[in-house]
Order: sequence, then structure tokens, then C-alpha cells
Amino acid sequence: MKGRRALGRRFGWLWAAFAVSSYGTGFGFGAFPLIAILVLHSGPTQVAALAAAGRAVGAVVAVPLGPWMEFRRKRPVMIAMDLIRFAALMSVPAAFAFGRLSFAQLLVVSVVVAAADIAFKAASGAYLKSLVPPEDLLVANGRFESTTWTSIVVGPPLGGAAIGMFGPVTTMVADAVSYLLSALGIRAIKGTETRPARAAAPRLRAGDLLEGWRYILSHRTLRPLFLNSIVVNGLIMASEPLIAVLMLSRLGFAPWQYGLAFAAPCIGGLIGSRVAHPLVARLGQHKVMLIVGALRACWPIGLAFVQPGVPGIVLVIAVQFGLVTCCGLFNPVLATYRLEHADPDRVARTLSAWSVSSSLSIAALTAVWGVVAAVTGPRIAIALAGVVLLATPLLLPRRDKAPRSTGEQAAASVT
Repeated sequence: MKGRRALGRRFGWLWAAFAVSSYGTGFGFGAFPLIAILVLHSGPTQVAALAAAGRAVGAVVAVPLGPWMEFRRKRPVMIAMDLIRFAALMSVPAAFAFGRLSFAQLLVVSVVVAAADIAFKAASGAYLKSLVPPEDLLVANGRFESTTWTSIVVGPPLGGAAIGMFGPVTTMVADAVSYLLSALGIRAIKGTETRPARAAAPRLRAGDLLEGWRYILSHRTLRPLFLNSIVVNGLIMASEPLIAVLMLSRLGFAPWQYGLAFAAPCIGGLIGSRVAHPLVARLGQHKVMLIVGALRACWPIGLAFVQPGVPGIVLVIAVQFGLVTCCGLFNPVLATYRLEHADPDRVARTLSAWSVSSSLSIAALTAVWGVVAAVTGPRIAIALAGVVLLATPLLLPRRDKAPRSTGEQAAASVT
């Protein structure tokens, strides 16, 4: 494929909205714990609770949102989630200005934002499937992935500088405004979106809440990919605070060195996302997921061997570069595979259930590995996470025999 494939004006607006919110999130990276520490003078226990409870409770709150949005137009849902995130985040600087900011408010806002994030991602995935032709889904997901990694490279350093000059509340304002701009960009897409038809009962039933998980776990190839994804993401994220403790406290690295060691390798995510489409065209979707999914699990164990000084920074950058490159390649291929193989009337519920499970697994494994680190030390806990990750390729599907939808199954049976 030569040149840059044009995906149309409507996709351009969706991509622009995604980009502005991604850069806003990158700019405001770490705003919640920093406000808790610097403004409210919270201790380590409260900061840890803010991170874990916000993600976990937000995921639980988001459980009914998947079935609720399945049979609604997705663009209004996306706009609503952006506006909810804007209002929730702006309540923090407003309360701070009047001297009314509290830890309880930070906790509530983190829950609301986490739930809205999950709902937005599920709605946007379903909307993308209707907006872009099937043959362009990987290209579209690759562009989203490259934007994500670019925002991680650029956003946190700029946000850190802004925090130093203006304080942590300023970065939260910028993050909030990015969601408002995202809502305006999605509104500018225009065009007619057909309301999905509901074949079953007209009202949401209790059984619908688990439909996304039932569908994933009954699917021959989505099930192993789902299990692999939540375990890998959970273990990688659970190791992050332990690496911070090891490098900043035990090995004496400066904060800027720690930030550089993890920001610079994000360029690998940009590279991985750019080569995803040509690599799939050459090797095939399933083969790429199998190979890259296995390679992705081999890198994190290297972080257990980090040493003080320049050799330690070089090791972290090399390990993170390899990991991030594999993730940048694997993620858009997986996202495309899910959209292709999920039935049209189950896309939002499938994506929502996937995101909820990922958030809960990250929260749970972070708590478990925190206990492990308290007993054994951070280096051994990081090594243990790396060893467990080495077994996760066993969860990847060995063969790809799943039809893309029930519609294709029906067509196959007729022929």
C-alpha cells in the first residue's frame, strides 16, 4: 500500500476529536494524585486508594452502560460522555477556587471519569465499525494507536512543566477543556446515523448486563484473546508502581530520569502502529497477533535487573522500547479483530465488557502485587510478574476458525 489512505471527512473529525482528548489526557497525566498530594496533603494510603478505587468502582458503574448504549445512536452517547467528563473534571478547579475541594470529591470525580471513559470507548468502537469500510478498520485503528503513543510522548513532559509553573489544578482544566473540544469535533461529523433495531425486549433487563461477557466467553477466538489481554495488561500495569519505587527510592534515580526512561520508548508505539497494516497484509491477521502477542510477554522481566546509573536507564529504555513497540503493533490488530468478529448487535456490549474486565483486573492485580512487594521487595515482585507474563502466550488462540459474525454463519449454511 503506497501513500496515505484517505478515510473521509467524517473519520477525519472523529480522529481529530480523539487526538485532542488524547493530548489533553497526556497533558493532565498524574493530575489526580498530584492534587491529592500537593493540595490536599494526602498520604500514600489515600493516594493508592484514589487510583485503585477510581478505576475499580468506575468499572462497576460502567457495567450497565454497555447494554444501555447498544441500541442507541452512538454519536450522541459519545458527546454525552465527553460532556460528563468535562463537567466532572471542571468541578475540581471550581471547588479549589472556592476553597471547598475535598478528597471525597476527587474520588467521586475519578469514578465518574473512569465510567465515562469505558462507555465512550465502547460507543466509539461501535461507531467506527459503521463509519469505516471493513477493509479500512485496521488503518483507522492504527491511526488512533499512533495518536495515543504520540500524546504520551508529548503530553506528560509539557504537563509536568505546566504543573511546575502553574500548579496541578491547571493541567486538570486543560484535560477538561480537551473533552469539550472532543465533543464539538464529534458533533461536527454530522451525517445520518441509523438507530440500531432491538429484536428482543424493549427494555433493559437484568440478564442483559452480562450479555457482553457471555458473548466473549462463548466465542472460540475472542475468549482466549480476552483472557490474554486482561492478564497481560493487568500484570504490566501492576508492575508500574513497583518500578517507580525501585528506581526512585531504592536505586536513587531522579524524577526526570525516571520520566525519560519511560517517555522516550513510547516512540516505539508510534513505530508499531505504523507497521501494523503492512505487516498484517504480508503475514495475516491471526499470525501477527500470535507472534507479536508472544513477543510482548518477553520484555517486562528485564525490568527486574535494572541497576543504578546510566546502565540502568539504558536497560529500562531498551526493555520499554521493545514492549511498547509490540503493544503499539498488537493493539490495533486486536481492536480490528474484535470489531470484525463481534456481531453488529453486540459490539457495544462486547467492548464495554472487555474494558470493564481490564479495569478490574488492573485494580485487582495492582493490589495483589503491592502485597507481594511488601513481603518480598519490589525487585522480586517485578520478576514474578515477568515470569507469569512469559506464560500468557499460551492463552493466545492457536487457530483462527471463527466466522466474522452470525450473518456469515447463516450465509455459509445457506451455501
